[in-house]
This record gives sequence, C-alpha cells and structure tokens, in this order.
Amino acid sequence: MNSTDGCLASSVGAGLDPAVALFHSLSDATRLAIVQRLACGEARVADLVAELGMAQSTVSAHVACLRDCALVVGRPQGRQVFYSLARPELMDLLASAETLLAATGNAVALCPNYGTDAPTNADQDSAIQDSKESAR
Repeated sequence: MNSTDGCLASSVGAGLDPAVALFHSLSDATRLAIVQRLACGEARVADLVAELGMAQSTVSAHVACLRDCALVVGRPQGRQVFYSLARPELMDLLASAETLLAATGNAVALCPNYGTDAPTNADQDSAIQDSKESAR
C-alpha cells in the first residue's frame, strides 16, 4: 500500500480551497477573540467593542468577515443585531488547535514565517528599502 493512500497529501490542491479559506478566516487575532467571546454566548457589536477595547469599525469589519464565511450569524432584534457562532463545531476545531499547540510547545510561536516574532510586511518592506539604499 502506498504511504499516501488516504492521506490528505495525496490530493494536494484538490478541494483544499475551502479549508484554506476557513483557516484564513481564523488567522486574525481579532477574529479569534470574537469567536472566543461568542463561544460564551451571543453579543452585539457594541458588546464586543467594550469587551475587546477596539474601535467599532474594526470589530464590525471582523464580524462581517466571520459572517461572510458563515462562521457567525446575526439575530436582528429591533435596531440591534445579536451575533452568535453559526456552528458549534468551530469550538471543536479551536479545542483541537489548543491541544496541538500544547503538544508542540513553542514551535509554532517560534516559527520564522508565522510565529509571534515573525517579520511583518512593513518590516520586510523596510528591510528591502534599506538594502536598496545601501546598494547605492
């Protein structure tokens, strides 16, 4: 039996776009904070703004992203909208991620590409500009 039979690696590229979109939608700290908060119960944008200490426009944009990805649903009540998680399975996914993070220790946080100390686009742009200027 081939070692890749039944393995996700054997179908790389085939049907992975939805998974990429899912993980991309969860790849932002603000969106993860919103998801974690909504795991405790529904909330309005105003509630999330107060609890997360972020601008209303920022929270609204992230809630809209999560809603567009069908991870969050809104329940209108009068002039307010109460948001909640659309699928409880999302919390299972996040619990599995926490288990994986605990098992790998700091490996993900130390990752040179995606870790907490990884250079941002602004850092990379600055480094490119510095190297261009030093080449002159």
